Amino acid sequence: DVYLRCEIGNIIGLLGRNGSGKSTLMKIIFGVVHAETKFIRIDGKVKNKVSQLMNEVSYLSQDNFIPQNLTVKKAIDLSIEKSVRIDFYLDDMISPVLNNKICQLSGGELRYLEIKLILSKSSNFILLDEPYNGLSPIMIEKVNDLIIENSKNKGIIITDHSYENVIKISTKLILIKDGKTHHLKDKKELIEKGYLREGMI
Repeated sequence: DVYLRCEIGNIIGLLGRNGSGKSTLMKIIFGVVHAETKFIRIDGKVKNKVSQLMNEVSYLSQDNFIPQNLTVKKAIDLSIEKSVRIDFYLDDMISPVLNNKICQLSGGELRYLEIKLILSKSSNFILLDEPYNGLSPIMIEKVNDLIIENSKNKGIIITDHSYENVIKISTKLILIKDGKTHHLKDKKELIEKGYLREGMI
């Protein structure tokens, strides 16, 4: 009994306890996990096949996806679309490591690069699974700014164990509990529904 609606301009925070199905739901939406009753509609048209969704939805999984032997610059060159200028990447986090190989990056640096690559895709919808994993507080601030900026022309669904950051940037909150999606009107409902304890918000 899972339903969600995401529009351009939305940042949907998907919350739930470990094992509740947050990552599985994202994989089902993207198409890497099969579900018999999956039904996805984009702009009024049903698109359930992976091939139909490739240009519509981009997915940041929990696992790293950039080959370790590439340099950062090569990874950007291979991923970047012609409409995206290279200087989008050249901030104070990436410029110093541009000529490093992916295997030489710290976990946080790699995650930050992956997030920028995914957000630069032309797809209108982005799925972010555990984007804050390994990020320093400064990187988290930068990532939050990137997500908010990109939500102006994309719909974004985000899930992360760092619930404070998810709540902070989300325009809508959805809690997965007992196999159902609970659409919340106020973050205080996270306490009422037993996801958080009093004083955790």
